[in-house]
Amino acid sequence: MRFTATGTAKAVTATALAIPLMLGGLASQSHAQSPSPSPSGTFGPGCAALSQKADTAKDKVMEAVAAYPQLSQLVSAVVRAKLSDTLDGRPHITVFAPNDEAFQNFTMSQLTSLLGNQGQLKKVLTYHVVDEEITPSELSKGSFTTVEGSKLTTSGSGTDFKVNGKANIVCGNIKVANATVYVIDSVLQPPS
Repeated sequence: MRFTATGTAKAVTATALAIPLMLGGLASQSHAQSPSPSPSGTFGPGCAALSQKADTAKDKVMEAVAAYPQLSQLVSAVVRAKLSDTLDGRPHITVFAPNDEAFQNFTMSQLTSLLGNQGQLKKVLTYHVVDEEITPSELSKGSFTTVEGSKLTTSGSGTDFKVNGKANIVCGNIKVANATVYVIDSVLQPPS
């Protein structure tokens, strides 16, 4: 009888300890949730207007980006800078892809100068690439080292984010085979 009483006491004690631990675990999980949930799929005011030729989820960066007519200037610049293999050869990267409107912010002479200087063009384009996958939840107060070597920052909440306080993410979290793409409305300039 004594053995049964001891066994029952141990079971009651274990249950009494397990319930607060379970409740504590649930409480900490509920506090860990962000008050403004980040988007889980593709988001942004420009996604509806960003037409694509086909599903790009299984394509590497260059084939995927080339499927979007609104990114044709970026594709031309990457080809001119001979960076296609660099982008396609890296796993789990993030590309902040300037749309064609972003390139229209340059004067004709600025654009000609940039496209004519392969070293500077590579520097500018690799400043748009981060060698890690950035999720939407990391965008609210992010600081990331680019392939170019300098830092870029992200800020915002909900579905409204900026890069370096200037470029708007017009369509974000586009998944391709080796990258996450965020389409932006400005060409980023690395710090001098």
